[in-house]
Amino acid sequence: MSRKDQIISLLTGSPNDSFLLFALAKEHEKAGADAGAREVYERIVSEHPNDPGTYYHLGKLLEKMGEPLTADQIYAQGITTTKALGETHHMRELLGARLELGVEEE
Repeated sequence: MSRKDQIISLLTGSPNDSFLLFALAKEHEKAGADAGAREVYERIVSEHPNDPGTYYHLGKLLEKMGEPLTADQIYAQGITTTKALGETHHMRELLGARLELGVEEE
């Protein structure tokens, strides 16, 4: 059984587990299935908005997929969330990602 299949099996018992969902998204990325990874990352952001690391990974994936404006929106959303949570490490990562895109914090 592949790692992806193992994760999917675990998700049947815990379908809303953000850690398992994140692991599934990473497996999609490793396989080059960017659309599948995006779908899972977007689900995590929607269902678990206080999961700060997902914003960075989704943003980077969107950049890779040629959607820098959408990536910037995700980074901005993540910055707002991480500020509210006091997650300075994740906030700095997101600010850096925005700067790489050429967008400075407002």
